[in-house]
Amino acid sequence: MRDPLIIVHRPLLTEKNTQRADRLREYTFSVASNANKIEIRQAVEVLYGVKVVAVRTSIAKGQLRRVGWRTTRAPDRKKAIVKLAEGQKIDLI
Repeated sequence: MRDPLIIVHRPLLTEKNTQRADRLREYTFSVASNANKIEIRQAVEVLYGVKVVAVRTSIAKGQLRRVGWRTTRAPDRKKAIVKLAEGQKIDLI
């Protein structure tokens, strides 16, 4: 297994994600673009000491940006929504 700190970059703390964590026990993390669901599950379990039930991932493609005459693309981002077992909680704040 790779280093968990390389796989899970940071938790995404937005109003929507905070409400999702309170109601559904689902936490959202920014993760490495080459990480798979099994690695993400193991990394969250090691870092936060919780039991993960499910992992869903999505990739947001980088937007096109114009810089003078040229167009560039922002980097792609991958995020993971992690659902915890009943009674589990992560204190992010």
